[in-house]
Amino acid sequence: MKSANFLVAFALLAFASSFVSAYDPSPLQDFCVAINDTKNGVFVNGKFCKDPKLVVANDFFFSGLDEPRNTSNAVGSVVTPVSVEQLLGLNTLGVSLARIDFAPYGGLNPPHTHPRGTEILIVQEGTLYVGFVSSNQDKNRLFTKVLNKGDVFVFPIGMIHFQLNIGKTPAVAFSAFSTQNPGTITIADALFGSNPTINPDVLTKAFMLDKNVVKYLQNRIWWQPSRIELGVRTSFRKQM
Repeated sequence: MKSANFLVAFALLAFASSFVSAYDPSPLQDFCVAINDTKNGVFVNGKFCKDPKLVVANDFFFSGLDEPRNTSNAVGSVVTPVSVEQLLGLNTLGVSLARIDFAPYGGLNPPHTHPRGTEILIVQEGTLYVGFVSSNQDKNRLFTKVLNKGDVFVFPIGMIHFQLNIGKTPAVAFSAFSTQNPGTITIADALFGSNPTINPDVLTKAFMLDKNVVKYLQNRIWWQPSRIELGVRTSFRKQM
């Protein structure tokens, strides 16, 4: 019952953040290249809509967020998203959520950003150390907090943030987003696991590392908790 109350609170908070603005809507995809021939075009900022007459209750239904996920992986966490990709009824509604499971003793949702949405997180079980880093203009200030069961923390849109389980037991949190498709960029994976790989000279100078260290990192298997949906693992190795 408490879990249901948490989810209801998230939904209310997310809906309250949605409002009409007098500017272009935020993009719901990474990029949109203009095209003159509409035969080769795609619908922008969302998905094609289903005929309203064919809509059924299951279009607005998702089940399974009560089930614990297997956190036996490199970072000790699993993210189960419920965005428009999993729940088609979210299209155009401007909200989504996710369940995050953390292994005990250091389960980590690594530093990442959501380019298209603000995140509000509530802890259901366990103790998390969470934080985000502000922009260069704000001198990259670090904002952190230790959260216990029932505590809430907000990660502003686009800020690099993380969550770490500092407890001895598994932890569970739920996040709500101010968009149907927040997107995720995991910092380490994006830089050292990009496809194709970034020229090592760029990363060597940017991070002031030895080039051999950069090449080693580029050949690592990078684990992205946010790539895991319903406990299905996806990972890959970059070849030099």
